[in-house]
Amino acid sequence: MRIKQATPQDFKRIFEEMPGGPQVLEELTRRFGRAAYVPGGTEGDRETCYRAGQRSVLDFILREINKADGVEDDVDA
Repeated sequence: MRIKQATPQDFKRIFEEMPGGPQVLEELTRRFGRAAYVPGGTEGDRETCYRAGQRSVLDFILREINKADGVEDDVDA
């Protein structure tokens, strides 16, 4: 059985149109949308990398929703 590839429209439907979707997206944004950079040498570096990884997932979701809305982002993340 072949699994259908998720499309930008799927992301839009799930996070903007389904019940609870906007609230989930808001929670993800609140938790993972903060600034990635943390000062403080090696430990700050580790935390910065960790936050950047979390942020990249949120950025991907938002980029897919934007594509579904016809907004193309030239920045490759």
